[in-house]
Amino acid sequence: MAKNARAWAMFILAFVATMLCGPAFAQSEFFAGKRLIVLVNYDAGGPTDFEARLIARHIGRHVPGQPAVIVQNMGGAGGIIGAKYLGEKAPRDGTMVGYFTATAQHAAFTPEKFPVDFRTFDFIAYMPNGRIHFMRTDVKPGMKQARDVTKAEGVVAGGLTADSPKDLAMRMVLDMLGVPHKYVTGYNSSSHATLAFQRGELNFYSDSPSAYLTKIEPAMVRKGEVLPVCFDPIFRAGHYVVPAQIKPLGITSCPDMIRDVRGSMPDTEIAKAYVALLSFAGTMYRTFTLPPNSPKEAVAALRLAMQRLADDKDFIEEAQRTIGEAPEYITGDDANEDAKRLLTIEPSIRAFIVDYSRKNERK
Repeated sequence: MAKNARAWAMFILAFVATMLCGPAFAQSEFFAGKRLIVLVNYDAGGPTDFEARLIARHIGRHVPGQPAVIVQNMGGAGGIIGAKYLGEKAPRDGTMVGYFTATAQHAAFTPEKFPVDFRTFDFIAYMPNGRIHFMRTDVKPGMKQARDVTKAEGVVAGGLTADSPKDLAMRMVLDMLGVPHKYVTGYNSSSHATLAFQRGELNFYSDSPSAYLTKIEPAMVRKGEVLPVCFDPIFRAGHYVVPAQIKPLGITSCPDMIRDVRGSMPDTEIAKAYVALLSFAGTMYRTFTLPPNSPKEAVAALRLAMQRLADDKDFIEEAQRTIGEAPEYITGDDANEDAKRLLTIEPSIRAFIVDYSRKNERK
């Protein structure tokens, strides 16, 4: 009897140990000896690429199994080519994860461009963020303060594609402020568009805080060649939220500037569409995602790694040194459900934005 009791006790202990340690053990075994590819949907040199490489330098030691991590770029069509590749052709074995900008917005407003529904991807994390709109001070009659944009002449705004969230927000802000402007599109990457802005081919542009802090502020703002106009906040739970990277900069939010100029935010389709952009585009500014139906062990391991990365002192210090602030990433077991909710847009707003972007393409 004593022998049987001991045997049962050993069985129960082994069973409990398996239940408690099995998932963690499976995660650590899954990536052991493997290579993880971080696919960026823009060319090298832009803010998306820069942040992906920052993550790649640090995340490997937090992924159970500690795989080697490399970055691969696949730009084109405003980021759509790389995103489509991940959904259609990339291996679904957990070894390729996308670090994307604008994909959530494209998928929400023009889902027909994605043969594989972006809402079915396995989301690891996403980054809430805003955009900073800025202009050259040599725009006639001379820009000395942000509000001078309302009297600017010959404004030339530009970007990647007419339906990209950055370009949409930029055009909407100018339209709501009543600023006549020409719109130029077709730049292959943010770095190309930034170069065009630095050369004076464009005189109004928008970009992420990290790009502004690393490229525009030190090279042009400090010299008096550029001034920030306003920034896009995040719209969450019915309130405007200032992104962490923008808080120290003392820049006015675009809704505040519009209210200051016009007396209130207009009750128009364009204003509703702009707020919709701030709602989901702000929350899912960048997405870190595996293709659909990826191994559960890979999903769990990468979510765990992103949670650990938030407390990584080396990662935080390098991010603060290079882009001014450590990015804030939202992750967790409910990431997929949150993404589906955020990516489901009211049909009337979607129709307006699609029509708006097409009109911009014809200008």
